Amino acid sequence: MSRADVVPQSYATGEQALRKPSPLWTFGLLRNELMTTLRRWRTLALLGVLAAVPILVGIAVKIETSDGSPGGGHGSGGGGGGPAFIAQITNNGLFLVFTALAATLPFFLPMAVGVVAGDAIAGEANAGTLRYLLVAPAGRTRLLLTKYATTMAFCLLATLVVATSALAVGALLFPLGDLTTISGTRIGFADGLGRALLIALVVAASLTGIAALGLFVSTLTNSGIAAMATTVGLLITVQILDQIPQLHAIQPYFFSHYWLSFADLMRDPVYYDELVKNLGLQALYAAVFGSAAWARFTTKDVTA
Repeated sequence: MSRADVVPQSYATGEQALRKPSPLWTFGLLRNELMTTLRRWRTLALLGVLAAVPILVGIAVKIETSDGSPGGGHGSGGGGGGPAFIAQITNNGLFLVFTALAATLPFFLPMAVGVVAGDAIAGEANAGTLRYLLVAPAGRTRLLLTKYATTMAFCLLATLVVATSALAVGALLFPLGDLTTISGTRIGFADGLGRALLIALVVAASLTGIAALGLFVSTLTNSGIAAMATTVGLLITVQILDQIPQLHAIQPYFFSHYWLSFADLMRDPVYYDELVKNLGLQALYAAVFGSAAWARFTTKDVTA
């Protein structure tokens, strides 16, 4: 074989290597994205705010109890999980976990996810680093999947921050032990702790839809601030529309409609109907807006 034959073959081999990065390289890209996201002051500030919410709720309930106000309750089911959980905090600090998740899910948690998702692609374009990422052997599809995986990891981290902070404050300010479910039955503390973890996972999964929507918006602009503002604006708009009685026919299709269905995990037996609807709806939003983000990003003219 002549030298002329070897050189083209070596070039072909190098080009093939660029087109097909190894799984180890992909893992390194994901790790780099995770570390970059978690090191940003904006991300740390968001996590700090989320951690502070259970502290404020716990202190408020403790002060109210110390003033002699009736803080306890019998945990009647009610329509929503929030009031019933709040009434039970003084009896068992574990209920602060459920209350904190119910308090942060309508706005604080999705807002934080919307900020991270909206900045995923648009932030790179605004900083002028997006084209350098694409020059590396990443590929647009692989990069988009990595960005979405990073956003979902933040969803889980943010939810666990709220749950962990609430558990620590609840253990510090209130007693722990067996707890009464919304249905009125008694379960052990270990069972309650397991349900708290399961509820945190369900809450994190409930943010899948807003994460995909934010990622799609992020592919439409080169301004990270505009993408974040648009995502949060859509979140607020959907939340308002979900409260208008005249729109009851379309409300079950809003990504936020079944968010508080996690309260059914505190029933005995557990009600799964709305939980399944919630997870199915999130999967639908992830599929639709994930596909839209892929279609947009793979055909986008990247100049920054």
